[in-house]
Amino acid sequence: ASSFTAGSAKKISSSFRAEKRELNRSKPNHSEPSHSEPRHSSTMTENNAAPEQVPIVDYLNLSDPPFLLAHQCDSCGARFFDRRNACASCGGRSFSKAQVASQGVLEAFSIVHRAAPTIPVPYVSAIVKTDDGTSVRTNIINTPADPEHVTLGMRVALATYEAGEDDRGTKCIAFGFEPIG
Repeated sequence: ASSFTAGSAKKISSSFRAEKRELNRSKPNHSEPSHSEPRHSSTMTENNAAPEQVPIVDYLNLSDPPFLLAHQCDSCGARFFDRRNACASCGGRSFSKAQVASQGVLEAFSIVHRAAPTIPVPYVSAIVKTDDGTSVRTNIINTPADPEHVTLGMRVALATYEAGEDDRGTKCIAFGFEPIG
């Protein structure tokens, strides 16, 4: 079970609803081609109602199985999860999408004991090095947040969970990495 509580899910859900309202206000101009990626992976209902699920971040793909998608520099191969105008490693300006391996090892972590009032503690903030060499800032989930259960070098795998739900039943899906083996 994840360390997230109903209180943190309500907070995430509230900010999720606000972001969704903002998106609905800014309808795209269909006379210009769109160069952006879709904001969600979901199934639409027959009457074009809200999607059933949306990822909490654009780089989380909710296919089966889910995976992360990075921007990879075409010059040097460096990977980034946020949009870039230029590569921080080599200055290259051309990027391609690259699927990130869903398993890896825990490279660094901190057990967080103090956070904002609505965030449950303790939780494990971590850096995972995936099997393809991509570094992912994440949380370790579905295990107790203590040094007996979380150790450097342990094998982990991508996992998703419901972080909240809006008034129409659309679920916000987040990700973390969980221990395997």
